[in-house]
Amino acid sequence: MIVAFSVTPLGVGEDVGEYVADAVRVVRESGLPNRTDAMFTSVEGEWDEVMDVVRRAVAAVERRAPRVSLVLKADIRPGVTDGLTSKVETVERHLAE
Repeated sequence: MIVAFSVTPLGVGEDVGEYVADAVRVVRESGLPNRTDAMFTSVEGEWDEVMDVVRRAVAAVERRAPRVSLVLKADIRPGVTDGLTSKVETVERHLAE
C-alpha cells in the first residue's frame, strides 16, 4: 500500500517547516520507502507499518503544536511492491513515447 499524507500544525503561525520536518524525520527513520514533495509525503509498506508511521509522524507534530490537521490518501493494492517507483516509471515511459 502507498499512503500520501500531509501533516499541518495549526496555531503556530505561517512558518511551519520545522514542524513538518519533525513528521518527515519520523517517516525517513522508519526505513520504509518514502518520498516527500512540496505537498505530501508518500510512504509504502504493509497497512499496519504504514499507519504506525503516519500515527507517529502526527504525534511528532502534536508534541509542539496545539492542533494538527491530517490529510491522507491511500492506494490499497495487495501484492504490489515498489509502487512508489513503478507508478512514476510507467507515466514517464508514456511521456517518452
